[in-house]
Order: sequence, then C-alpha cells, then structure tokens
Amino acid sequence: MQKSIEAIFSGIQPSGKLHLGNYLGAIQNWVKLQNIAKQNIYCIVDCHAITVPQTQLQKNTLHLAAELIACGIEPQKSILFVQSDNSHHTELNWILSCTALIGWLARMTQFKEKASRERENASVGLYAYPTLMAADILLYKATHVPVGEDQKQHLELTRNIAQRFNNIYDSNIFTIPEPLILEVGARVMSLRDATAKMSKSAKSEMSMINLTDSSEQIAIKIRKSKTDADAIPSETQGLENRLEAKNLIGIYASLQNCSLQSALQKIGGYSFAKFKGELTEMLIDKIIPIGNEINKLKEDENHLRGILAHGAEQAKKISKTTLRTVREAVGFYAP
Repeated sequence: MQKSIEAIFSGIQPSGKLHLGNYLGAIQNWVKLQNIAKQNIYCIVDCHAITVPQTQLQKNTLHLAAELIACGIEPQKSILFVQSDNSHHTELNWILSCTALIGWLARMTQFKEKASRERENASVGLYAYPTLMAADILLYKATHVPVGEDQKQHLELTRNIAQRFNNIYDSNIFTIPEPLILEVGARVMSLRDATAKMSKSAKSEMSMINLTDSSEQIAIKIRKSKTDADAIPSETQGLENRLEAKNLIGIYASLQNCSLQSALQKIGGYSFAKFKGELTEMLIDKIIPIGNEINKLKEDENHLRGILAHGAEQAKKISKTTLRTVREAVGFYAP
C-alpha cells in the first residue's frame, strides 16, 4: 500500500447485509487507508441502489452505516454520508452525461452481465449509472479510488470522462483519479462455487459468511464449504485448478494479512479438516466482535442519523466548490 495518498473516494450500495467478501475485499482496506490518505470519503450510494427496485432502502442504509462503523470506519477520520443527501452528485451526473459518449457506456461489461437477455427491459439508470459513479468520484477531486478487478473498467470510464471534459472546456477542473488495487483479499469467492464471487444476491446463505453471523453459523458454513480431497500444498503451484482450496486459503491469508505463499508455508501439508478448524477460529475471532458492535449501533438510530448528517455537510463543503467551477465552465446562468 502506498505511503502517502492525497484523497480517497469509494462507495458501497445499501443492498443487503455485508459479508466476508465485502470486508476482506474492500472495507478492511478502507480502514487501513484512514491512516494513510489525507482525505477519506466513503459514500453509501443509495442512488445507485435504485437502478433496481428496493423495498427496504432506508433500513438497509442505516444498517450499512452501522456495519461500516463497526468495521472500523471512524467518522473522526473519514467522511461517511449518504449519496442522496448531497444533490451535487445528481447535478454533476447530468453534466457528465452530456460529456460521456454512448459508445463508452455500451462497452461496460457489468451492464451486459446484469441486463443479460432482458436488455430492452433494463432501466436507463442501470445503463447510465457509470456516469453517476464518475460524478461521485470527480466531485471530490479524488486522487485514488480503491477498486477490485470488476470495477477497473468503470474507473477507466471516469478517467475518460474527466479528460474529455477538461479538453472540451480547456480546463483542469477534474483531477484524473488513479486506481488503487489492493491484492490481498481482493476477490473472495462463494463457499459453494468458487467460480462465482461471494455475493449478497446468491440463492444460498451457505455460500457466504455475513458480518452478523453467529459462531455456530460460521462454523457450519466453513465445515460445509466445498473443498477437495488432497492435502494443502506448500507452494502456490499446487493450487492450480483447485479453485475451492485456493479460495479458502486466500481467506486465511487475508485474515493473517500475508501473501498466499506465506500462508502455504504455515499450513502446507494440513488436511482440510484441520485447516477448516483453524480458519473457523480465526473467523469467529474477527467476525463476532464486529457483529456485536453492529447490533449495538443499530439500537440508536438517532446517533447513526447524526453521523450521516454531519458527513453530508462535510461532503457538501467540498463538492460545492467543484460544482461551482463546473457550472461556470459550461456557461450556466449565475444569478
């Protein structure tokens, strides 16, 4: 991880409970970045969430706020707020929609995957939401954006939009953000199918470990997780074509904050029965305190709302300067 970073922005949708993949793949890195970056902005992106119908959006938003704080996002170090509480996002989104090219959006692989055969029935928001993502990032002049492999394309689109806007209006209004790809724990797969990413939308609860799972639930899910009959190797080459084994050992490595090879040096030769026992203990030690804190925070909704309201005010102080400059550049009427 880089020693000095100017400004971080990242967002997460309030579309259900967080799971181990969210924590290891993103949130634990956000927590570390709080002590590295000069400015940390983390946004609960509820506007992105409504590209598909939502039934418990307010409840999920507050629950996600509790989860993020319980995981270690500190309002004293980071700006934590809800996207819809700052209308600058949607205003800049429209301006950037007039800068982005249809061909760029048409190449977004996530839209193709989500819309699939129902493309004609997909919402305009689902198609165009990468421009809102660009607005989220560019409003705060983020220099770096933590991304997984599946988000690299969207960040590249953000860079293209920013560069095109700057060129059209002969300005350097927008900072061109750089991807911050964090290797350890970057991609946690399903416990039941290691070809699929651990996901909130999975049909089986056995495929994921939620941050609010009990010790018993964690133990059962790890015990029943899919593996193979061979012992654990001592070298990474021994994990070729062993996706389930590699996934579980990757989780272990992330919890130990070490490389896959370093993990294998410790556990090479273990049977999976022995390994799963150790992994279960590590997960319980990590997850249960987080779950307890989530439940504690949820008991005081007013406290959570206060944190989010304060975060929105902090966010607006930064974004209004950017938006004012953008409005002047495009020639909007200024009373």
